Amino acid sequence: MISVTIDSPTPDVIPQWDDLVQRASSNVFMHPAALKAADDSGFAKIVMLLAWEQGAGPRKLVGAWALQLRKAAPLLPAVLEALPYNYAFLSSPVIDPDFADAVIPAFFAAIENSAELPNVVSLKSFDAGSPGHAAMLKVFASRGIHPLMLAETARPFVTREFGIKRSGSTRKKLRQDWNRLSSLGAVDVMNSRDPAEVEPAFETFLAMEKASWKGEQGTALLSDSHDAVFVRRLLRELAAQGDASVALLRVDGEAIAAQVLMYCGSTAYTWKTAFDARFSKYSPGALLVDRITEELFAGPDIQAINSCAAEDSFMGQLWAGRCAMVDMLFDIGPGKSLGYRIEAGRLLGYERLRKLRNRIRHRLSQPRPKPVLTASP
Repeated sequence: MISVTIDSPTPDVIPQWDDLVQRASSNVFMHPAALKAADDSGFAKIVMLLAWEQGAGPRKLVGAWALQLRKAAPLLPAVLEALPYNYAFLSSPVIDPDFADAVIPAFFAAIENSAELPNVVSLKSFDAGSPGHAAMLKVFASRGIHPLMLAETARPFVTREFGIKRSGSTRKKLRQDWNRLSSLGAVDVMNSRDPAEVEPAFETFLAMEKASWKGEQGTALLSDSHDAVFVRRLLRELAAQGDASVALLRVDGEAIAAQVLMYCGSTAYTWKTAFDARFSKYSPGALLVDRITEELFAGPDIQAINSCAAEDSFMGQLWAGRCAMVDMLFDIGPGKSLGYRIEAGRLLGYERLRKLRNRIRHRLSQPRPKPVLTASP
């Protein structure tokens, strides 16, 4: 028997969470400590669905799914956004695969039966290969739900068995860049999960990102004080659980690239990257990710690495592995509610504007043809 509780984020469930992620699909962004950081800092209003197996013995956590209660504008109906907060890059629930076909219907029923929660659910960056996705498609078919498919993408992803490019032009360039960088001084990589070392390394990353083009465009984490407060607490809380680190690529002890990593079960997540633009010709970000990939797979704990990045990112050049991702919108209730129709119109309009923007940028980036000069008669 599966029962579902609807709770605010709480660290009390961390022991059960730690047990669940050893046998379940992974999603570090659903970690109770991360959710608590977002909720306490006012960064997002989060509800946490917890699925429990009720048997003869003590109840066992078999599923966890955090959703953000969000309004696009004050007068619009609320929706449930399955990315629980900004800077989360995976919306899939963490589910024991042996219970997926029971947990997903139980999650849907809990949402539908709650007077406080809307029935409209927006999924962004949902893992199409996860047990939750397969179980969700079965529920859609049985209940006659027709989700609005907004996007189907591929994310760079690598495992011990597949995805690392062992040869080719990318591998050759990495060796050349490493050798060229080594000519400048002693090159090393530092990556500690000791909480006392994570915090100063994260500050190094934040300063490096702020000094980059992201700082110039106002998109660096330090560009917004509210964002900065949240991400500092996010990393601190995850590091306290041993689930975060910041890898640094250094030349003679000076950091020239930083990669923020998060961990959940046997999966690592390359969350955020920054590098010193003075060393850009050496591809320091790619060098660091390549070395960290080797280091993580050399140990016994990590079996896979999720890039949290788009397919056309530099990680897509480093790794051949891909993870299928989907974005979709659906209404759990009967028919299509007004809230669903409003949100669908908003999302479709946003997507059209985004594509138009990209076309304009592409057109502006193309070189203009040179005028043809003709001789005077």
